[in-house]
Amino acid sequence: MTTTAPQQFDVGGVLLPRPFKIRRFGHFGLNLDRLDDAIAFYVDLLGFRVNDEVSFFDLMPPEMRDAAAKVVTDPRMFFTSNSADHHALLLAHRSCATLIGTDRTPKDSTLNQLTWQVGSLREVIDAEAYLRDHGAQIARVGRDMPGGNWHVYFLDPDDNTVELYFGMEQIGWQRKSPPREMHYRGFPAAPPLPQMSEAAEVREALDKGIDIDSGWTPSETHLKETHDVAGMLLPRPFKVTKLGPMSMFTERMTEMLAFYTELLGFQVVEEAEYQGKRIVYLRNGTEHHTLVLADKALRGELGLSEHTSCLSIGMEVGSYSQLRAAVAHLVDHGHTLVDNIPPELYLGIDYAAHLRDPEGHLVCLYYYMEQVGWDGKPRPQSERRPVTDPWPETLTPVSDTYADQTFMGPLG
Repeated sequence: MTTTAPQQFDVGGVLLPRPFKIRRFGHFGLNLDRLDDAIAFYVDLLGFRVNDEVSFFDLMPPEMRDAAAKVVTDPRMFFTSNSADHHALLLAHRSCATLIGTDRTPKDSTLNQLTWQVGSLREVIDAEAYLRDHGAQIARVGRDMPGGNWHVYFLDPDDNTVELYFGMEQIGWQRKSPPREMHYRGFPAAPPLPQMSEAAEVREALDKGIDIDSGWTPSETHLKETHDVAGMLLPRPFKVTKLGPMSMFTERMTEMLAFYTELLGFQVVEEAEYQGKRIVYLRNGTEHHTLVLADKALRGELGLSEHTSCLSIGMEVGSYSQLRAAVAHLVDHGHTLVDNIPPELYLGIDYAAHLRDPEGHLVCLYYYMEQVGWDGKPRPQSERRPVTDPWPETLTPVSDTYADQTFMGPLG
C-alpha cells in the first residue's frame, strides 16, 4: 500500500503545509447600533486613535448608493488604532453589515471582520487559491482603501468574515493617513505579481501632483495629558500596547476547530472545561493563545450578552502597574467591572480586568501572556501564578514576564 506525501509549499524558502503562515492577530471590526457611544468607549476611554473616517457610500459604485441609502441608516466608518497600524479596530453601524450580509444568520454575529497577518503579498495571493481549492467560501480578494492592506476575505463555519492580509499602512509621527487621492492604488480583484513598493507609490503620487501630506489628521487637542505612564505624560494612566486574543462562542466546535487548525494552521495549546462545557485555546506564534473557542452554552450561564457570539476582546497594557491603574481609572469613570469571568476562560493570563462596551461586548484588559517555547508546550497549571484578591501592589516575575512586550512606541 502506498501513501501520498502531504503537499508542501515554498513559503520564503521554507517548506510548509500551506502556502502561507499566520504571524499575528491583526485587527477586527465591530458592527454596532450605538456608534457614537462606541467611539466614546474605545477612543476616549481606552485610547484608540481615529486615523480615518469614511462614508460607507463612498466605498461603493455611484449607481448602488441610492439603494444602499434605503438600508444604511448611518454610513460613517471609523478606522481606529492603538499603534502605528492604520487601523486595529474598525467601528461601523450595524446597518452597513445588513447591506453586505455580514450580520446574516446567526443573528448574533457582530464582528465586521476577524483578521490575521501573513508574511507577504505572495502569501495572500497563494492563500486565496489554496482556500478556494479547499472549499472555503471566498468573499473577495484585492486591496481595500483606506488602510492599503492586500487581503483575501472568506467565511468560517460560523459565518464570521475572516481576513488574511499583508501590508498595512503605517501612520508616522505626523499622524497623517494617506490622502484620498492615493486610493487609486486599490484593487477590487487579485493583483498581478509583482507589485510596486509603497515607496514607489509615494514617488508616483508626487509625480501626479498629489499632496501626500493632505490626508486625515486626528483631532487630539481636547486631550489633557496628566497621567505619568512610565515617565511619559498621557491622557490615561495606561496604554493598550497589543490587540488580542479574540475569544468566540460557537455551537460548531468540531467544524470550527477543523477550520482553524487544518485549514489555517492554528495549533491547539490546551483545553479546559467550565461547568462541563469545552473551551479550546489556539495559537499561531509563541503566545499561549490568540484565539479561544468556547461552547456557546456558557454564554447564558455567565450572564454575557446574548446579542453577540464574541466572548471577549483581549487588550494588553504595558505593565502590571498600568493594569492596576486602568482598573482604578475605569471605576472612577463610572464603569462596573465584570467579576464573574472564571479563569478557565483566560488561561495563560493571570491578572485581568473585564468590562463591557456600550453594546455588551466584553473587553479583557491584561498585562501578561504566557509564552510557548520551541517544544510547543504550555506551562503546567500547577506552576502558574495564583491570582489573589485583593491584587498585590507588586508581583514577583515569572520566567516570561514582559517577554511579549514588543510595542515599538511612542506611547502617545
